[in-house]
Amino acid sequence: LILRRFNEKDLGALLKIFGDRETNTYLPWFPAKDIKGAKEFYNVRYAAKYLEKQAYAYAVCLKKDDIPIGYVNLETQGAFDLGYGLLPQYRGRGIITEACRAVLIRAQSNGFDFVTATHDVNNPKSGAVMQRLGMKYCYSYREQWQPKNISVVFRMYQLNFNKDCPVYE
Repeated sequence: LILRRFNEKDLGALLKIFGDRETNTYLPWFPAKDIKGAKEFYNVRYAAKYLEKQAYAYAVCLKKDDIPIGYVNLETQGAFDLGYGLLPQYRGRGIITEACRAVLIRAQSNGFDFVTATHDVNNPKSGAVMQRLGMKYCYSYREQWQPKNISVVFRMYQLNFNKDCPVYE
């Protein structure tokens, strides 16, 4: 895999990722409908992040073509929440687990004590990724998710680098 920053040349790939209904079913935003929507995703979720001192916002690409097929993000403001998405045709191969593990290794080496992640209870495969990363289930909670205005039950996981994960040492 290649993990790298998204750039404006990736707008077509961003449209595929953020426009795919299945990929975005369990995410708080509506799928992008066109290149203009993809550019908006890029500007808000990536270009703005890249202005920060430490940005953990990556395109996930296969080495063979360096075209984004997914993403891994780690919030650094307030919560240290891990998020990821992958186009359906690439799932089940360990790609997102490998990409997340690389980001977690970087976060630990940069002094993070812990990372959290949540998934919709209706998306257990996302929770399986969290478990493969060594994250531990903490609790569930209900939230009214905007802008979709739907009630969602989330499962929250946490990874404490100092005691939970010798894999990352």
